[in-house]
Amino acid sequence: MGKVHKEIGPAVAEWISAQRMFFVATAPLAADGLINCSPKGMDSFRILGPREVAYVDLTGSGVETIAHIRENGRIVFMFCGFDGAPQIVRLHGRGTAVLPGDALFELLRSQFPEYLGARAIITATIDRVSDSCGYAVPRFEFVEQRDTLTRWSEKKGADGLRDYRQQKNIRSIAGLPGLTEPRRSP
Repeated sequence: MGKVHKEIGPAVAEWISAQRMFFVATAPLAADGLINCSPKGMDSFRILGPREVAYVDLTGSGVETIAHIRENGRIVFMFCGFDGAPQIVRLHGRGTAVLPGDALFELLRSQFPEYLGARAIITATIDRVSDSCGYAVPRFEFVEQRDTLTRWSEKKGADGLRDYRQQKNIRSIAGLPGLTEPRRSP
């Protein structure tokens, strides 16, 4: 039923690229810390190489993924086949939060659509690629991507988003450092 792959090969990459959503999970080191699992959609995930991936992280109410990655780097991505053949693919690895103003951010952002609310690009070096059956995952019919977050970001504007991140994204739920004062490009 399940299989471990040496890397993200062409067949797995093609299947991942066809999925319209994924989940990203991280956890703090503290034994009593809260594990975070976030659903992601839109056109936000890229396979950069056989063991390298990235996704654009958009402004949201929490900053758990960034805070956990800054603390320990552990990350897992999960993709589920909601239509077609049942399948689940997990990518375990070590992540980095690349922030605006970093040279790598500017280099990577061209891989994604222009999202006003982009607060980071999460990159990960993948240590383990595995699939499993997904026989119990329900079938869903895709209707469309939501544009609510995009419209919210546009309504706030660049200054409003910066203020929001300063209010909501400086620390995680457990008080771990999240975003710092946004860096400016020289």
